[in-house]
Amino acid sequence: MPIRNIAVGRPEETYHPDALRAGLAEFISTLIFVFAGEGSGMAFAKLTHGADTTPAGLIAAAIAHAFGLFVAVSVAANISGGHVNPAVTFGAFVGGNISLLRGILYWIAQLLGATVACGLLKFVTNYQTTPHLLSPQGWVWNAFVFEIVMTFGLVYTVYATAIDPKRGSVGTIAPIAIGFIVGANILAGGAFTGASMNPAVSFGPALVSWSWHNHWVYWAGPLIGGGLAGLIYEFVFIGNSSHEPLPTADY
Repeated sequence: MPIRNIAVGRPEETYHPDALRAGLAEFISTLIFVFAGEGSGMAFAKLTHGADTTPAGLIAAAIAHAFGLFVAVSVAANISGGHVNPAVTFGAFVGGNISLLRGILYWIAQLLGATVACGLLKFVTNYQTTPHLLSPQGWVWNAFVFEIVMTFGLVYTVYATAIDPKRGSVGTIAPIAIGFIVGANILAGGAFTGASMNPAVSFGPALVSWSWHNHWVYWAGPLIGGGLAGLIYEFVFIGNSSHEPLPTADY
């Protein structure tokens, strides 16, 4: 069972050179992702004089986040695993694929990366901000469930294409699949919740603009969804000794 694999880790995991390099990779990748994703929304709002919630704006946000995440995961995959998301790190932890201490290091790096990205965006756009807020405000609990479901799909995809040791050749398309599921979820949930699926993506704008309204949704929803995906995939598929990858011809 995956619970047997959960580990706190050793203190040296927080200062070992390899761990620090992994943390730096998470910082840079999260900065790249948030700068592109949030920046695309700010650019669209400027071009349309604030009309950032139009159908075209939703499509632009989906494409920018999908492309940005594809790059962010790709450039960090061989160093840190390319989590770029506290919910992904949490899902990996509950599945026994990362220690608690290393996971905390990743969280710090991811939150710092998102904050720096939003701070840079605020500076270069003359203090324009795009905080994550629920729309409409009455959908708080609906948005909570929305974030759980969307993040479950994201972390499940991460497990299937990047973490599963028996993934076979499918693992080579992991960054593409991860970017695609985020883009698709933004098209589905962007109009309702902002489709965060990533506490860091919401934390950066909230901190820089100091707007914390309903912020808990963007932590609780993704962490629950990511944790469930990690437990289910690890227990049902990775932990099942009978699980074997299909021959390439069967895909």
